[in-house]
Amino acid sequence: MALELQVGTILEGKVTGVKKFGAFVSLPDQKTGMVHISEVSSSFIEDLSTVLTEGQTVKVKVMNIAEDGKIALSMKRALPPEPRPAKGPRPPRGGRSDAPRVWQPKAQAPQGEMSFEDMMAKFKSQSEEKMSDLKRVTENRRGGGYSRRRG
Repeated sequence: MALELQVGTILEGKVTGVKKFGAFVSLPDQKTGMVHISEVSSSFIEDLSTVLTEGQTVKVKVMNIAEDGKIALSMKRALPPEPRPAKGPRPPRGGRSDAPRVWQPKAQAPQGEMSFEDMMAKFKSQSEEKMSDLKRVTENRRGGGYSRRRG
């Protein structure tokens, strides 16, 4: 009875060769596939020969069958997915309670005895600084900033 290989099939095979880049695995029906080193484990492997040996039986999943007959296999995808740790409730940030958040104006640093005109002058000065910074950054991105005026 011939087993027809299909992408997604999980089966067992024997490691027939271990190279730096991956391992060759003998499959049923005298077919051979290759497991790339990145598909052996979800953790980093520097030297594949420390994990796999020739003759070792491994469980693999068929990832791809190329038109030229090459079979790409994966060992890590043949394993059941690792369970994720359960997520508990998030602790409140910054010591806040579970009460709904309501917008509050930022607390102002004591301004002393600033008059309305002084506050407006300070605001205007800060605004002009921000606008000049924005203009400078925008002009630099456009690749210029210097314009030639002929007159």
